[in-house]
Amino acid sequence: MQLQTEKRYYTPEEYLEQEEKAEYKHEYRDGEIVPMTGGTTNHNKIALNFAANLKFGLKGQDYDIYIGDVRLWIPRYRQYTYPDVMVIEGEPIYLGTGKTTVVNPSLLVEVLSKSTKNYDLGDKFIYYRSIPEFKEYILIDQAKYHVMQYAKNSHGQWLLREQESADAILQLSSIEFQINLQDIYEKVNFADSEE
Repeated sequence: MQLQTEKRYYTPEEYLEQEEKAEYKHEYRDGEIVPMTGGTTNHNKIALNFAANLKFGLKGQDYDIYIGDVRLWIPRYRQYTYPDVMVIEGEPIYLGTGKTTVVNPSLLVEVLSKSTKNYDLGDKFIYYRSIPEFKEYILIDQAKYHVMQYAKNSHGQWLLREQESADAILQLSSIEFQINLQDIYEKVNFADSEE
């Protein structure tokens, strides 16, 4: 006879208390605390390249750009997560009294890895779509030139555009900004990719 261990569920408050003391980041998924996988150097380069170009391109405009360490709370699905790049139009709305968790991004960017790809494309995108301010989702493959862009149109429909060549240009629809894929993938060595 095999013994089954009972899964422990945590309140959001218990998660936040543990996260403050943790050496590594964790996501909170409706009662479960899930350790985040370590990022590769390619993952880090892609996120930083995108965020740096975006920061420079939006200089002087009313946007805040966050990378990796700012937590996002998704109340409808009881999710805490750390998007790779997050853009907030106007002022950030914080959860609670601290400045570590926001609730109102308009643009989210995730760099795909083998272990998170299905989650980022599936359930996580469902959770993100429940955020009223959310208008655009960019998913960047770290193993090859491939960027998926989901943009919400005026009818509330999400439309997909894909770019798969080094000389392609990604034109954001929610923000006046464009970037070519060569700049997103600058100094990325696909031979070093985990996939």
